[in-house]
Amino acid sequence: MYIYVAVDIQHIVLDLEKFVSNSKPVKVRIAPSPTGDPHVGTGYVALFNYVFAKKYGGSFVLRIEDTDQARSKSSSEAMIMDGLKWLGLTWDEGPDIGGTSGPYRQSERKQIYQEYVGKLIDSNHAYRCFCTKERLDQMREDQKSSGARLGYDGHCKSLAKEEVQRQLGDKVPYVVRLAMPDDGKISFEDQLRGILDFDCAQIDDQVLLKSDGFPTYHLANVVDDHLMGITHVIRAEEWVSSTPKHVELYKAFGWDEPEWIHLPLLRNKDKSKISKRKNPVSLSYYMRAGYLPNALLNFLALMGWNPGNDVEVFSLKEMVDQFEYKNIHLGDPVFDKDKLNWLNQQYLQKVDDETFVSILRDEFFSSTYLKKLKPLMVERLVKFEDFFEKASFFFTGSLDYSDLKVLPKGRDSKEFKKMLKGLVELLDDVYDWDAEHLKQTLDQYREEIEWKPKDYFMPIRMVTTGRKDSPPLVETLEVLGREVVRHRLREASQLEWS
Repeated sequence: MYIYVAVDIQHIVLDLEKFVSNSKPVKVRIAPSPTGDPHVGTGYVALFNYVFAKKYGGSFVLRIEDTDQARSKSSSEAMIMDGLKWLGLTWDEGPDIGGTSGPYRQSERKQIYQEYVGKLIDSNHAYRCFCTKERLDQMREDQKSSGARLGYDGHCKSLAKEEVQRQLGDKVPYVVRLAMPDDGKISFEDQLRGILDFDCAQIDDQVLLKSDGFPTYHLANVVDDHLMGITHVIRAEEWVSSTPKHVELYKAFGWDEPEWIHLPLLRNKDKSKISKRKNPVSLSYYMRAGYLPNALLNFLALMGWNPGNDVEVFSLKEMVDQFEYKNIHLGDPVFDKDKLNWLNQQYLQKVDDETFVSILRDEFFSSTYLKKLKPLMVERLVKFEDFFEKASFFFTGSLDYSDLKVLPKGRDSKEFKKMLKGLVELLDDVYDWDAEHLKQTLDQYREEIEWKPKDYFMPIRMVTTGRKDSPPLVETLEVLGREVVRHRLREASQLEWS
């Protein structure tokens, strides 16, 4: 656990301003993991890094944290870049444009991490852990039963050198752990929160290098931030509890720490951490839904900052010009989609005629999209005006189910919602969004839950199109696209059905 120490926030701000003006050039980074959709929280943190860099004439780095090889996807990396570019948050260094501090994908820096973890072992700041999964599982069960603190028990921390060499000679798999102090406190200054103290006895000996030779977040970020010259680490509040481990790593290497700045987490209306089950969290969704990027940026800015007055509508440039840390608020910012919709409307009303037409034409009525609809709709049309009624679900967001009997006979609402939630969670991992992969996923899930085809496919058709009569299901889902289909299924899974 950590303890807040009361300090004068104005003094922190003044110290920060002094540090920025008198020290080396500002350099910040955003370091997303390409393991899923580009999260709106990534856009939020990227915005503050970008604004900070521009305010103080510094540079902004994009680094890809792809050390989780089982979950990392090139398609996810591409979506992250597309989302940030759509927002207008361009970077000065990154995997696509290069720079002086590359490589910018952590998977391409594996040898660097192994070199530095070797230095930690040599200086006794880290150690090899040969514990098997079975031993670790039993350790956790014993800790739970006894009510002890959950965490590694240090079994391998004091292994004799001879035993370590024997295990290495036998090629026993191992991870490398950080040797945290057994007692005392670790303190650091957060530029928004003041001095934070952590009890060493409550901090685990974190894994730094996995058995596959890839680093964990903790080692890779500290090494990369130092080697890339990052002066200010601006990230989400959820990383506060990890910072003592990072402080200890900086100390072990003999490096100066960066300035620590942890932004308040985005929250749902119930104050829980923002999640896709209660809010659309993918930047790709907001792109597909037709939000204006400057409106979304304005909204994200208001989540953690205001210009110190009652003005709520402002441009990115105006934010840079007026940016001061004293105006960052540490309350729990609520991701209120109604507020976003209001802001988007303010921006939409200011769009000129040419931009208005080009957005509709390029994003919703593009030749590419209409050509995809032609084979699905042409046999259902008598005349062209029929298209607007019969194909309307290809262009709308949420749907109206009031005239439909969606719930399958013999199933209750709870069962139906559970089915939809399970399906959308599977579709979250489908990145090859085509009819073949969609059919495979739908069929496998139906067999797994043992639903009859008529109880399964027709309701899915209705909740994704808003009608019983529509073109073939998987082909329709393919054209509707990943964002629209998952959003509709997720919304439907929150409704009560009768």
